[in-house]
Amino acid sequence: MASLHFTKMQGLGNDYIYVDVTGGCSLPELSALSQRLSDRHFGIGSDGLVLIGLSDRADFSMRIFNADGSEAKMCGNASRCIGKYLYDRGLTDKTEITLDTLSGIKVLRLNIGSDGKVASVTVDMGCFKPLPDSQGKVYKADDINVLDTCFKAYTIDMGNPHIVLMVDCLSDYDIARYGYALEHSPLFPDGINVEFAQVLSPSSVRMRVWERGSGITMACGTGACATASAAVLSGAVERPCEILMDGGTLVIDSDPLTGRVLMTGPAAFVFDGTVEI
Repeated sequence: MASLHFTKMQGLGNDYIYVDVTGGCSLPELSALSQRLSDRHFGIGSDGLVLIGLSDRADFSMRIFNADGSEAKMCGNASRCIGKYLYDRGLTDKTEITLDTLSGIKVLRLNIGSDGKVASVTVDMGCFKPLPDSQGKVYKADDINVLDTCFKAYTIDMGNPHIVLMVDCLSDYDIARYGYALEHSPLFPDGINVEFAQVLSPSSVRMRVWERGSGITMACGTGACATASAAVLSGAVERPCEILMDGGTLVIDSDPLTGRVLMTGPAAFVFDGTVEI
């Protein structure tokens, strides 16, 4: 057996196991490893596994595997955690970092606190795009029937797929029931992340999320970006706006004209450890 050193971090309660592979460490069977380590009863416990590596086209790279072993293209909360990890652990002295992900290169702007540590990270998430279902339909405040309920929906590509359901009251809906049904709907054969969004004011939206491959999580960075983009497109909120999730709040600036989305929020260390693999 070999020992694997890891760091557990969280961004608004969206927690992942981070492994630094910048030194060339090679890990076998990443999908199975993520499933094993993410188990909250028999493993470390997390929403997934994140590898921090080098890149020949950016400063660093990120690979991310969900708790069910599937590989994700991008995670906003994880990218903020990577920014804090790299700076606070001395792997870089840059306050603007490029990060190579499966959904393209993202730019991390590190906001340094009075203690010299990263207090928050602003991520240039790129541009949101319309996302067609398997029938070629793009939802933009359109009806979608899920089980016994009709929702007003927006389908948005943030480098990974999202459907934002605009609701009057979040507590009226079983997030797991409807989220699971949409993730496994034939309309979205590759699965989809599902956001339930309630507008609270012209500057704030309450959101809960069912993440593809992980289920209900405390927060989702790309989901917050998709939600803010949908809310701005609907005319219900102004930009920038706050997205309030179970794990905390992100500030999202989504430009409806260019599609450019900026996300700002915190990241935190939880603990370091070693596990036998």
